[in-house]
Amino acid sequence: MTDFNLPADGVFLGRIWSPEARGPSVVTIRDGSVFDITSKQAPTVRDICEMADPAGYVRNAEGTVVGELAEIAGNAGDRGRPHFLAPCDLQAVKACGVTFASSMVERVIEEKAAGDPKKALEIRTRVGDIIGGSLRNIKAGSPQAAQVKAALLIEGLWSQYLEVGIGPDAEVFTKAQVLSSVGPGAEVGLHPVSKWNNPEPEIVLAVSSKGTIVGASLGNDVNLRDVEGRSALLLGKAKDNNASCSIGPMIRLFDKTFTLDDVRQAELDLTVTGEDGYVLEGHSSMKEISRDPADLVAQTLGRHHQYPDGLVLFLGTLFAPTQDRNTPGEGFTHKIGDVVTIASPRLGSLTNTVRLSTQCPEWTFGLASFMRNLAARNLI
Repeated sequence: MTDFNLPADGVFLGRIWSPEARGPSVVTIRDGSVFDITSKQAPTVRDICEMADPAGYVRNAEGTVVGELAEIAGNAGDRGRPHFLAPCDLQAVKACGVTFASSMVERVIEEKAAGDPKKALEIRTRVGDIIGGSLRNIKAGSPQAAQVKAALLIEGLWSQYLEVGIGPDAEVFTKAQVLSSVGPGAEVGLHPVSKWNNPEPEIVLAVSSKGTIVGASLGNDVNLRDVEGRSALLLGKAKDNNASCSIGPMIRLFDKTFTLDDVRQAELDLTVTGEDGYVLEGHSSMKEISRDPADLVAQTLGRHHQYPDGLVLFLGTLFAPTQDRNTPGEGFTHKIGDVVTIASPRLGSLTNTVRLSTQCPEWTFGLASFMRNLAARNLI
Protein backbone atom coordinates (compact mmCIF):
# COMPACT_ATOMS: atom_id res chain seq x y z
CA MET A 1 0.00 0.00 0.00
CA THR A 2 1.28 3.45 -0.93
CA ASP A 3 0.23 6.92 0.11
CA PHE A 4 -2.71 6.69 -2.34
CA ASN A 5 -0.91 9.01 -4.81
CA LEU A 6 -2.84 11.96 -3.44
CA PRO A 7 -2.00 15.28 -5.15
CA ALA A 8 -0.42 17.86 -2.88
CA ASP A 9 -2.79 20.71 -3.79
CA GLY A 10 -6.05 19.15 -2.60
CA VAL A 11 -8.14 19.36 0.57
CA PHE A 12 -8.93 15.77 1.50
CA LEU A 13 -11.50 14.44 3.95
CA GLY A 14 -11.70 10.85 5.11
CA ARG A 15 -12.06 8.41 7.96
CA ILE A 16 -9.82 6.02 9.82
CA TRP A 17 -10.54 3.28 12.33
CA SER A 18 -9.16 4.42 15.69
CA PRO A 19 -8.27 1.49 18.01
CA GLU A 20 -8.13 3.87 20.97
CA ALA A 21 -11.64 5.20 20.27
CA ARG A 22 -12.88 1.75 19.17
CA GLY A 23 -14.56 3.51 16.30
CA PRO A 24 -14.06 5.84 13.33
CA SER A 25 -12.37 9.23 13.38
CA VAL A 26 -12.62 12.01 10.83
CA VAL A 27 -9.25 12.86 9.29
CA THR A 28 -7.49 15.05 6.74
CA ILE A 29 -3.98 15.08 5.28
CA ARG A 30 -1.42 17.80 5.97
CA ASP A 31 2.19 17.64 4.76
CA GLY A 32 2.06 13.87 4.45
CA SER A 33 0.60 13.32 7.92
CA VAL A 34 -2.86 12.11 8.93
CA PHE A 35 -4.64 14.58 11.23
CA ASP A 36 -7.59 13.55 13.38
CA ILE A 37 -10.05 16.49 13.21
CA THR A 38 -12.99 14.77 14.94
CA SER A 39 -14.81 17.24 17.18
CA LYS A 40 -18.14 17.83 18.86
CA GLN A 41 -18.89 20.39 16.16
CA ALA A 42 -18.18 17.84 13.41
CA PRO A 43 -18.08 14.26 14.70
CA THR A 44 -18.91 12.82 11.27
CA VAL A 45 -17.98 13.33 7.63
CA ARG A 46 -21.67 13.97 7.07
CA ASP A 47 -21.54 17.01 9.38
CA ILE A 48 -18.65 18.55 7.45
CA CYS A 49 -20.36 17.96 4.10
CA GLU A 50 -23.40 19.87 5.41
CA MET A 51 -21.34 23.01 6.10
CA ALA A 52 -21.40 26.09 3.89
CA ASP A 53 -17.66 25.72 3.15
CA PRO A 54 -16.48 22.16 3.85
CA ALA A 55 -13.02 22.71 2.35
CA GLY A 56 -12.48 25.88 4.37
CA TYR A 57 -13.48 24.12 7.57
CA VAL A 58 -11.19 21.14 6.97
CA ARG A 59 -8.29 23.37 5.95
CA ASN A 60 -8.44 25.25 9.26
CA ALA A 61 -9.78 22.62 11.66
CA GLU A 62 -7.73 21.87 14.76
CA GLY A 63 -6.46 18.33 14.99
CA THR A 64 -3.86 15.92 16.28
CA VAL A 65 -1.36 13.91 14.28
CA VAL A 66 -2.22 10.22 14.08
CA GLY A 67 0.80 9.22 12.00
CA GLU A 68 2.33 9.36 8.56
CA LEU A 69 0.01 8.76 5.61
CA ALA A 70 2.14 6.01 4.09
CA GLU A 71 2.30 4.15 7.41
CA ILE A 72 -1.43 4.26 8.13
CA ALA A 73 -2.25 3.42 4.52
CA GLY A 74 -0.25 0.24 5.03
CA ASN A 75 -2.37 -0.88 7.98
CA ALA A 76 -5.36 -1.84 5.85
CA GLY A 77 -7.63 -4.33 7.56
CA ASP A 78 -5.70 -4.40 10.86
CA ARG A 79 -8.23 -3.42 13.52
CA GLY A 80 -5.43 -3.24 16.07
CA ARG A 81 -3.87 -0.28 14.26
CA PRO A 82 -5.26 2.90 12.66
CA HIS A 83 -6.33 2.20 9.09
CA PHE A 84 -8.41 3.94 6.47
CA LEU A 85 -12.13 3.33 6.04
CA ALA A 86 -14.48 4.41 3.28
CA PRO A 87 -14.60 8.23 3.50
CA CYS A 88 -18.41 8.44 3.86
CA ASP A 89 -20.38 7.60 6.99
CA LEU A 90 -24.06 8.58 7.43
CA GLN A 91 -24.64 9.34 3.75
CA ALA A 92 -26.83 7.08 1.63
CA VAL A 93 -24.84 5.17 -1.00
CA LYS A 94 -26.51 5.54 -4.39
CA ALA A 95 -25.34 4.72 -7.91
CA CYS A 96 -26.26 5.57 -11.48
CA GLY A 97 -26.14 2.97 -14.21
CA VAL A 98 -25.90 3.08 -17.98
CA THR A 99 -24.51 6.59 -18.16
CA PHE A 100 -21.94 5.88 -20.91
CA ALA A 101 -22.74 4.82 -24.48
CA SER A 102 -20.27 1.95 -24.74
CA SER A 103 -21.18 0.44 -21.36
CA MET A 104 -24.80 0.85 -22.41
CA VAL A 105 -24.12 -1.47 -25.35
CA GLU A 106 -22.59 -4.00 -22.96
CA ARG A 107 -25.69 -3.92 -20.76
CA VAL A 108 -27.84 -4.66 -23.82
CA ILE A 109 -25.59 -7.59 -24.64
CA GLU A 110 -25.74 -8.92 -21.08
CA GLU A 111 -29.52 -8.77 -21.14
CA LYS A 112 -29.83 -10.44 -24.54
CA ALA A 113 -27.27 -13.12 -23.58
CA ALA A 114 -29.08 -13.83 -20.28
CA GLY A 115 -25.76 -14.21 -18.48
CA ASP A 116 -24.14 -16.51 -21.10
CA PRO A 117 -20.69 -15.12 -22.08
CA LYS A 118 -20.49 -17.23 -25.28
CA LYS A 119 -23.81 -15.92 -26.49
CA ALA A 120 -22.68 -12.41 -25.56
CA LEU A 121 -19.84 -12.63 -28.08
CA GLU A 122 -22.29 -13.50 -30.86
CA ILE A 123 -24.62 -10.64 -30.00
CA ARG A 124 -21.90 -8.02 -29.48
CA THR A 125 -21.08 -7.67 -33.18
CA ARG A 126 -24.70 -7.36 -34.32
CA VAL A 127 -25.62 -4.80 -31.67
CA GLY A 128 -22.42 -2.86 -32.22
CA ASP A 129 -23.10 -2.54 -35.95
CA ILE A 130 -26.42 -0.88 -35.24
CA ILE A 131 -25.79 1.30 -32.18
CA GLY A 132 -22.12 1.03 -31.16
CA GLY A 133 -21.04 4.53 -32.15
CA SER A 134 -24.37 6.15 -32.90
CA LEU A 135 -25.21 6.93 -29.27
CA ARG A 136 -22.01 8.68 -28.25
CA ASN A 137 -23.17 12.18 -29.08
CA ILE A 138 -26.85 11.76 -28.35
CA LYS A 139 -28.30 13.75 -25.48
CA ALA A 140 -30.45 11.61 -23.24
CA GLY A 141 -34.14 12.47 -23.58
CA SER A 142 -33.67 14.44 -26.81
CA PRO A 143 -35.72 14.10 -30.04
CA GLN A 144 -32.68 12.45 -31.65
CA ALA A 145 -32.64 9.87 -28.88
CA ALA A 146 -36.30 9.13 -29.57
CA GLN A 147 -35.44 8.49 -33.24
CA VAL A 148 -32.71 6.04 -32.25
CA LYS A 149 -35.17 4.27 -29.97
CA ALA A 150 -37.64 3.89 -32.85
CA ALA A 151 -34.94 2.40 -35.11
CA LEU A 152 -33.86 -0.09 -32.46
CA LEU A 153 -37.45 -1.17 -31.84
CA ILE A 154 -37.75 -2.05 -35.52
CA GLU A 155 -34.57 -4.14 -35.22
CA GLY A 156 -35.90 -5.89 -32.12
CA LEU A 157 -32.92 -4.65 -30.11
CA TRP A 158 -34.55 -2.17 -27.77
CA SER A 159 -33.68 -2.77 -24.13
CA GLN A 160 -34.55 -1.48 -20.69
CA TYR A 161 -30.88 -0.47 -20.44
CA LEU A 162 -31.18 1.71 -23.51
CA GLU A 163 -34.33 3.22 -22.05
CA VAL A 164 -32.42 4.59 -19.06
CA GLY A 165 -29.36 5.29 -21.20
CA ILE A 166 -30.96 7.69 -23.68
CA GLY A 167 -34.48 8.17 -22.31
CA PRO A 168 -35.53 11.06 -20.03
CA ASP A 169 -35.03 9.20 -16.73
CA ALA A 170 -31.66 8.09 -15.37
CA GLU A 171 -31.17 4.77 -13.60
CA VAL A 172 -30.49 5.44 -9.91
CA PHE A 173 -30.28 2.57 -7.44
CA THR A 174 -29.08 1.88 -3.91
CA LYS A 175 -25.58 0.45 -4.17
CA ALA A 176 -24.91 -0.30 -0.50
CA GLN A 177 -26.25 0.29 2.97
CA VAL A 178 -25.13 3.18 5.17
CA LEU A 179 -21.71 2.40 6.74
CA SER A 180 -21.28 -0.84 4.77
CA SER A 181 -18.81 0.45 2.15
CA VAL A 182 -15.19 -0.64 2.43
CA GLY A 183 -12.19 1.62 1.93
CA PRO A 184 -8.71 1.61 0.41
CA GLY A 185 -6.71 -1.58 0.93
CA ALA A 186 -9.74 -3.61 2.01
CA GLU A 187 -11.00 -6.79 0.42
CA VAL A 188 -13.94 -6.48 -1.97
CA GLY A 189 -16.48 -9.26 -2.22
CA LEU A 190 -18.11 -11.32 -4.98
CA HIS A 191 -21.26 -13.28 -4.21
CA PRO A 192 -20.34 -17.00 -4.46
CA VAL A 193 -23.11 -17.69 -7.02
CA SER A 194 -21.47 -15.48 -9.64
CA LYS A 195 -19.22 -16.90 -12.37
CA TRP A 196 -19.04 -13.75 -14.54
CA ASN A 197 -18.18 -10.47 -12.85
CA ASN A 198 -16.04 -7.38 -13.12
CA PRO A 199 -14.89 -4.17 -11.43
CA GLU A 200 -16.53 -0.87 -12.35
CA PRO A 201 -14.20 2.14 -11.89
CA GLU A 202 -16.22 5.27 -11.17
CA ILE A 203 -16.19 8.80 -9.84
CA VAL A 204 -18.25 9.11 -6.65
CA LEU A 205 -19.74 12.49 -5.73
CA ALA A 206 -20.26 13.65 -2.15
CA VAL A 207 -23.58 15.50 -1.98
CA SER A 208 -25.15 17.42 0.92
CA SER A 209 -28.77 17.10 2.00
CA LYS A 210 -29.52 20.32 0.08
CA GLY A 211 -28.21 18.81 -3.15
CA THR A 212 -24.91 20.70 -3.12
CA ILE A 213 -22.04 18.70 -4.61
CA VAL A 214 -19.18 19.25 -2.18
CA GLY A 215 -16.48 16.88 -3.43
CA ALA A 216 -15.56 13.67 -5.18
CA SER A 217 -13.82 10.36 -4.61
CA LEU A 218 -13.19 7.10 -6.48
CA GLY A 219 -15.29 3.98 -6.28
CA ASN A 220 -15.49 0.36 -7.38
CA ASP A 221 -19.09 -0.63 -8.09
CA VAL A 222 -18.36 -4.36 -8.00
CA ASN A 223 -20.72 -5.97 -10.50
CA LEU A 224 -22.03 -9.51 -11.07
CA ARG A 225 -22.61 -9.52 -14.82
CA ASP A 226 -24.26 -12.93 -14.97
CA VAL A 227 -26.71 -12.17 -12.16
CA GLU A 228 -27.82 -8.82 -13.56
CA GLY A 229 -27.83 -10.26 -17.07
CA ARG A 230 -30.37 -12.93 -16.10
CA SER A 231 -32.84 -10.27 -14.97
CA ALA A 232 -32.75 -6.59 -14.12
CA LEU A 233 -34.96 -7.50 -11.16
CA LEU A 234 -31.87 -9.16 -9.68
CA LEU A 235 -30.05 -5.81 -9.54
CA GLY A 236 -30.02 -5.85 -5.73
CA LYS A 237 -28.38 -9.27 -5.67
CA ALA A 238 -25.91 -8.22 -8.37
CA LYS A 239 -24.88 -5.02 -6.61
CA ASP A 240 -25.37 -5.14 -2.85
CA ASN A 241 -23.40 -7.88 -1.08
CA ASN A 242 -20.91 -8.03 1.75
CA ALA A 243 -17.90 -5.82 0.83
CA SER A 244 -19.20 -5.25 -2.71
CA CYS A 245 -18.85 -1.45 -2.55
CA SER A 246 -15.47 0.26 -2.27
CA ILE A 247 -14.99 4.05 -1.98
CA GLY A 248 -11.81 6.03 -1.46
CA PRO A 249 -9.15 6.74 -0.75
CA MET A 250 -10.60 10.06 0.48
CA ILE A 251 -13.07 12.75 -0.60
CA ARG A 252 -11.40 15.65 -2.37
CA LEU A 253 -13.46 18.66 -1.36
CA PHE A 254 -14.32 21.34 -3.91
CA ASP A 255 -12.34 24.57 -3.66
CA LYS A 256 -10.47 26.87 -6.04
CA THR A 257 -8.14 24.02 -7.08
CA PHE A 258 -10.82 21.40 -7.77
CA THR A 259 -14.40 21.86 -8.98
CA LEU A 260 -17.21 19.99 -10.70
CA ASP A 261 -15.67 20.97 -14.03
CA ASP A 262 -12.59 18.94 -13.06
CA VAL A 263 -14.88 15.96 -12.43
CA ARG A 264 -16.40 16.45 -15.88
CA GLN A 265 -12.90 16.24 -17.40
CA ALA A 266 -11.60 13.43 -15.19
CA GLU A 267 -9.75 10.42 -16.61
CA LEU A 268 -9.75 7.11 -14.73
CA ASP A 269 -7.34 4.20 -15.17
CA LEU A 270 -8.07 0.66 -14.06
CA THR A 271 -5.53 -2.10 -13.51
CA VAL A 272 -6.41 -5.66 -12.50
CA THR A 273 -3.48 -7.89 -11.56
CA GLY A 274 -4.10 -11.57 -10.97
CA GLU A 275 -2.11 -13.98 -8.83
CA ASP A 276 -1.53 -15.91 -12.06
CA GLY A 277 0.30 -12.95 -13.62
CA TYR A 278 -2.69 -11.83 -15.68
CA VAL A 279 -2.96 -8.06 -16.16
CA LEU A 280 -5.99 -6.17 -17.44
CA GLU A 281 -5.82 -2.44 -18.09
CA GLY A 282 -8.77 -0.20 -18.83
CA HIS A 283 -9.68 3.45 -19.05
CA SER A 284 -12.77 5.55 -18.47
CA SER A 285 -13.16 9.18 -19.52
CA MET A 286 -15.79 11.37 -17.91
CA LYS A 287 -15.84 13.46 -21.09
CA GLU A 288 -17.91 10.69 -22.67
CA ILE A 289 -20.63 10.52 -20.03
CA SER A 290 -24.13 10.72 -21.52
CA ARG A 291 -25.66 12.68 -18.65
CA ASP A 292 -24.10 15.59 -16.79
CA PRO A 293 -23.18 14.84 -13.15
CA ALA A 294 -25.30 17.75 -11.94
CA ASP A 295 -28.32 16.31 -13.76
CA LEU A 296 -27.73 12.90 -12.15
CA VAL A 297 -27.69 14.53 -8.71
CA ALA A 298 -30.88 16.46 -9.49
CA GLN A 299 -32.62 13.25 -10.57
CA THR A 300 -31.56 11.58 -7.31
CA LEU A 301 -32.25 14.27 -4.73
CA GLY A 302 -34.83 17.06 -4.73
CA ARG A 303 -38.38 17.81 -3.78
CA HIS A 304 -39.30 14.33 -5.00
CA HIS A 305 -36.81 12.58 -2.66
CA GLN A 306 -34.90 13.88 0.37
CA TYR A 307 -31.73 12.55 2.00
CA PRO A 308 -31.36 14.31 5.37
CA ASP A 309 -27.79 13.05 5.79
CA GLY A 310 -26.80 13.63 2.19
CA LEU A 311 -25.51 10.94 -0.14
CA VAL A 312 -22.59 9.69 -2.15
CA LEU A 313 -23.38 9.00 -5.79
CA PHE A 314 -21.54 6.68 -8.18
CA LEU A 315 -21.67 8.25 -11.66
CA GLY A 316 -21.34 5.10 -13.77
CA THR A 317 -18.48 3.80 -15.90
CA LEU A 318 -17.33 3.72 -19.49
CA PHE A 319 -15.33 0.58 -18.78
CA ALA A 320 -16.85 -2.77 -19.77
CA PRO A 321 -14.21 -5.53 -20.06
CA THR A 322 -14.55 -7.76 -23.11
CA GLN A 323 -10.94 -9.03 -23.24
CA ASP A 324 -10.78 -12.83 -22.92
CA ARG A 325 -9.09 -14.07 -19.77
CA ASN A 326 -9.19 -17.84 -20.17
CA THR A 327 -11.60 -19.32 -22.69
CA PRO A 328 -11.82 -17.55 -26.10
CA GLY A 329 -15.15 -15.80 -26.44
CA GLU A 330 -15.99 -15.79 -22.73
CA GLY A 331 -14.51 -12.37 -21.94
CA PHE A 332 -13.17 -11.19 -18.60
CA THR A 333 -14.15 -12.36 -15.16
CA HIS A 334 -12.47 -11.98 -11.79
CA LYS A 335 -10.38 -14.62 -10.05
CA ILE A 336 -9.98 -14.69 -6.30
CA GLY A 337 -6.88 -12.74 -5.33
CA ASP A 338 -7.13 -10.17 -8.13
CA VAL A 339 -5.76 -6.78 -7.08
CA VAL A 340 -7.86 -3.93 -8.49
CA THR A 341 -6.48 -0.39 -8.67
CA ILE A 342 -8.55 2.58 -9.81
CA ALA A 343 -6.57 5.81 -10.26
CA SER A 344 -7.18 9.38 -11.32
CA PRO A 345 -4.55 12.16 -11.11
CA ARG A 346 -6.74 14.58 -9.13
CA LEU A 347 -8.21 11.98 -6.76
CA GLY A 348 -5.39 9.51 -6.08
CA SER A 349 -5.71 5.73 -6.24
CA LEU A 350 -8.01 3.14 -4.71
CA THR A 351 -6.71 -0.43 -4.40
CA ASN A 352 -8.61 -3.52 -3.23
CA THR A 353 -8.17 -7.30 -3.32
CA VAL A 354 -10.95 -9.53 -4.64
CA ARG A 355 -12.40 -12.28 -2.42
CA LEU A 356 -15.75 -13.99 -2.10
CA SER A 357 -18.24 -12.00 -0.02
CA THR A 358 -18.31 -14.98 2.34
CA GLN A 359 -14.53 -14.68 2.80
CA CYS A 360 -14.47 -10.94 3.49
CA PRO A 361 -14.82 -9.68 7.07
CA GLU A 362 -18.46 -9.48 8.08
CA TRP A 363 -19.99 -6.02 8.35
CA THR A 364 -20.82 -5.61 12.04
CA PHE A 365 -20.31 -1.90 12.82
CA GLY A 366 -23.68 -0.40 11.86
CA LEU A 367 -25.63 2.70 12.81
CA ALA A 368 -26.43 1.58 16.36
CA SER A 369 -22.76 0.80 17.05
CA PHE A 370 -21.70 4.12 15.53
CA MET A 371 -24.15 6.17 17.59
CA ARG A 372 -23.22 4.39 20.82
CA ASN A 373 -19.53 4.92 20.06
CA LEU A 374 -19.96 8.66 19.43
CA ALA A 375 -22.03 8.98 22.60
CA ALA A 376 -19.39 7.18 24.68
CA ARG A 377 -16.81 9.63 23.34
CA ASN A 378 -19.05 12.60 24.29
CA LEU A 379 -19.23 13.67 20.65
CA ILE A 380 -23.04 13.66 20.49
